[in-house]
Amino acid sequence: MEGFIHSTESFGTVDGPGIRFVIFFQGCPMRCLYCHNPDTWKIGTGTKRTVESLLAEYDSVKEFMKNGGITCTGGEPLVQIDFVTELFEKAKEKGIHTCLDSSGITFTPDSTEKFERLCKCTDLVMLDIKHIDREEHKKLTGHYNDNILAFAKFLSEHGVPIWIRHVVVPGITDKEEYLFRLGEFISQLKTLKALDVLPYHTMGKVKYEQLGIDYPLGDTPLLDKEDAVKARDVIMRGLKAALKKRK
Repeated sequence: MEGFIHSTESFGTVDGPGIRFVIFFQGCPMRCLYCHNPDTWKIGTGTKRTVESLLAEYDSVKEFMKNGGITCTGGEPLVQIDFVTELFEKAKEKGIHTCLDSSGITFTPDSTEKFERLCKCTDLVMLDIKHIDREEHKKLTGHYNDNILAFAKFLSEHGVPIWIRHVVVPGITDKEEYLFRLGEFISQLKTLKALDVLPYHTMGKVKYEQLGIDYPLGDTPLLDKEDAVKARDVIMRGLKAALKKRK
């Protein structure tokens, strides 16, 4: 089987536990206003790679993958779910830790067979929840968040460890109400292992210039790391309040 791959990175340190071999998949249906990889949007383009060639590339650097493994990111890897599943199944046969970095946007609650198969060979999902509010999520990404939140619950029900990632963007996702609600939601996830709250940055802005695309958040200020810490505290307050209510 072949997949469309944008690129690979041999020494990823922010893409799951340990040092990772990171595979950037080509293609994404969402258009997040702060996306830092617009060059991965187009579906059906990129370099065609086989599962075997990617695992061979991993093998060439595996001595350096301390406590790590393979992470599939993008783009949106689940646009190519069949390829991801075959890759992870073959990786597990070799004893490699598998991590999926996804928004969950392609999840289909009414047809979960492929996702159930994927769960069996996935050690960790880093789930990007862009916005907890349904309407605000549509403004931010072009899509509602129904399937994303359903995917989070699905992963929890199937025993897949979850790391939640959330980018705090000034004027968009930084309202205390939204942060608190996010905390309430993730309190339902029985397999939640970590919460990464990331400050908004513009490191991908140069890619828009190279592609001749206007950067949507041109005037949006960067978020200080201290404000990201405060935002995480609000999310945790929401989580703890929801857990307390259920006792």
